Order: sequence, then C-alpha cells, then structure tokens
Amino acid sequence: MKKIIPLEEGDYYLTPEGYRCFTEKYHLRRGYCCQSGCRHCPYGYDKNRQTTNP
Repeated sequence: MKKIIPLEEGDYYLTPEGYRCFTEKYHLRRGYCCQSGCRHCPYGYDKNRQTTNP
C-alpha cells in the first residue's frame, strides 16, 4: 500500500488550463516514480521508452 503524502506549500502549482502540476520537491518527498510521465519527474522516467534512468 502506498503512503499518503500530505501536501505542503510549493508541492504543486496550477497550470494555465487549471490542472495541478506537482513539483520536483513533491516527487522527491513521495520517494518513487509513478511512471506517468510527470513534467517535473526527478527520477528520469521516459514515457516514450518506458524506462527510468537514474
């Protein structure tokens, strides 16, 4: 089971379209890659190659 990470200031911002975009800070606190192709993924996941590059 994945743990719930409470949101803190600076964990995300709203895009012009109104979507929540998580920051690198949030991803690092979460501690793993969700393999969704996140814009600020610090784990190097490449959605086109479906790999994570450390």
